[in-house]
Amino acid sequence: MTYGYPPPTPARPPLSSGDLAASISALVLTYVGGGVAAFFAVFALAFTDYCPPATCHIDAGINAMAAGFIAAALVALAGTVVTVIRLVKRLRAWPFAVGTLGLCAVLCIGAIGGYIAAVGG
Repeated sequence: MTYGYPPPTPARPPLSSGDLAASISALVLTYVGGGVAAFFAVFALAFTDYCPPATCHIDAGINAMAAGFIAAALVALAGTVVTVIRLVKRLRAWPFAVGTLGLCAVLCIGAIGGYIAAVGG
């Protein structure tokens, strides 16, 4: 008999240490990889010294680079939020963290590829 008290809530399941480690590792790789890609992208933009007008469109290259990296940053932020929420709720989170890593890698590679295609080489 509970004598007017509400029944106790069930115990929360334990947090999986493997899930936590995989999620944190994937998110750290996402941000480190994005930072390294952005670093190289800035240097690619800085050292584009010769751009013949017939084959090179530097404005299109800059737009491709900016759009790709902005999209990657938004995906990284959204993926981090979803991963943390799932970790707090004690649900499996590593697939979302790994998906964030993969999607950000594709977006960064696409940004650099768009720049290379726009400047001709």
